[in-house]
Amino acid sequence: EVQLVESGGGLVQPGGSLRLSCAASGFTFSNYGMSWVRQAPGKGLEWVSTINYSGRDTSYSDSVKGRFTISRDNAKNTLYLQLNSLKTEDTSMYYCKGLIGGRETKGQGTQVTVSS
Repeated sequence: EVQLVESGGGLVQPGGSLRLSCAASGFTFSNYGMSWVRQAPGKGLEWVSTINYSGRDTSYSDSVKGRFTISRDNAKNTLYLQLNSLKTEDTSMYYCKGLIGGRETKGQGTQVTVSS
């Protein structure tokens, strides 16, 4: 069974940092590009960042470029998102996502709340 399990969210003050993780299982993780997306209360899903299967190529939305870093460890079947210089507008549920075997798959999410 394909599974994506996010962790690492929490409450942080503006300017703070968090590191999100996404543990993958049930498929050959190193074969697939992966993404992070987020959804704030009352808003639609927003793309945040994508990394290719090897980790060499990454892309970011303008809203997080220069503050967030996506990475992966294929030996550990884990995707990461380092969040720095957090802003209140980064408050969202964060999900890892991949097109696995032709099917869009998303985890259950991890909540990031940025507040003083």
